[in-house]
Amino acid sequence: QVQVVESGGGWVQPGGSLRLSCTTSGPTFSVYDIGWFRQAPGKERELVTAINWSGGLTFYTSSVRGRFTISRGQAKNTVYLQMNSLEPEDTAVYYCAAQQPGTSEYEYWGQGIQVTVSS
Repeated sequence: QVQVVESGGGWVQPGGSLRLSCTTSGPTFSVYDIGWFRQAPGKERELVTAINWSGGLTFYTSSVRGRFTISRGQAKNTVYLQMNSLEPEDTAVYYCAAQQPGTSEYEYWGQGIQVTVSS
């Protein structure tokens, strides 16, 4: 089974920036489509951004478009989420998830990482 691990969360003031990292690993090396989800207390989990296996296709939900950037590192098993101009509404637990290319199911999930934006 694939292991998914997030890092880089924490607390920032409104207008600040954070960079999250997501790495995947398993018995054999594989490249996956990656999605970042978030869930705030009392709200549904939502897909924030996603990137396909090659890095050539990306998606952003409208609330973060222009502020967040998803990208792949040179190591294809690492994906970054650069979050700029953070707002209190961005406060949530952020989850990284992986799906095999050609499928529509995020099969592997990280445990989540807290992002808090407040003054």
